[in-house]
Amino acid sequence: MNKVLSVSVATIITISGSAFVIHKTNKDLTAEKLGEKLFFDPILSSNHTISCSSCHQPNHAFADTVAFSRGVNGMIAARNTPSAMNMSARAHFFLDGRAATLEEQALGPIQNPIEMNLSIDSAVARLNKSNYYKSAFKSVYHSKPNKENLLKAIAAFERTLETGNSAYDAFAKGKSNEISEAAKLGRELFVGKAKCFDCHMGLDFTTDDFKNIGLYNNRDLSDKGRYEVTNKEEDLGRFKVPGLRNVAITAPYMHNGMFRNLKEVVNYYNHPDKFIYNSINRDTAIHALNLSDKEVNALVEFLQSLTDKRFINNKTN
Repeated sequence: MNKVLSVSVATIITISGSAFVIHKTNKDLTAEKLGEKLFFDPILSSNHTISCSSCHQPNHAFADTVAFSRGVNGMIAARNTPSAMNMSARAHFFLDGRAATLEEQALGPIQNPIEMNLSIDSAVARLNKSNYYKSAFKSVYHSKPNKENLLKAIAAFERTLETGNSAYDAFAKGKSNEISEAAKLGRELFVGKAKCFDCHMGLDFTTDDFKNIGLYNNRDLSDKGRYEVTNKEEDLGRFKVPGLRNVAITAPYMHNGMFRNLKEVVNYYNHPDKFIYNSINRDTAIHALNLSDKEVNALVEFLQSLTDKRFINNKTN
């Protein structure tokens, strides 16, 4: 099953490869096209400086390139910015899973005081003062801008950000030469010895579950993760299992951006106690894998093969 990244977008920004082309026409406006306009427009931040795309950068699979993104007035976010791609089939949103829908997720950054710092009422008022947006929302939703259709539009655009044209996708369809021999070994390790497949399975390589992989000790690693949503002790230090499509271009990794590249990630899973010996509530499945250097490198090469071909020149590790 192929996934497709955003159809052409008249009005604002069309994705062509990983480049964005500005269009000035207003023909055939759809919810997806309107949502794309909003995604790239700083009108939704308190001081008109931050848009959704400021932290979810197209060339990096709609993730950021730093451990913690900066919001309005340079304020620093509490967690690493995950990719906004391949979200249409997800069951939970945000790293702690506090949102159940893309619409609910879209609301969070707008109102977050560190990120965009704008109340939803103020956001809607701004849109209603804009001749363009009043006309656009009337065209798409037969209504003036309001909270419901604002969030629907952004979510509609985000649902178009699907990819499924990686070297590994071609390999899975029988084109054996699409990935290297090292990547093929990495795939065998991924589903076998390394046990990555236990959590990273399915079309987007995620079970949509929450796991504590050992990055919580209530000291220097004090983010409680899912616990802050459920208040359940078993959720201490648990975070949402991310999908792995395009993972090679979304560094740094983990909720706190502590790993700079994929090799560091694999090395952590290979010998977690060498990194963090005093973790709390770590899942029992997280233990030393004892992979050789060759096997570590093979796993990294397999993960790189999950990069969609439109991003192939953007790989950073």
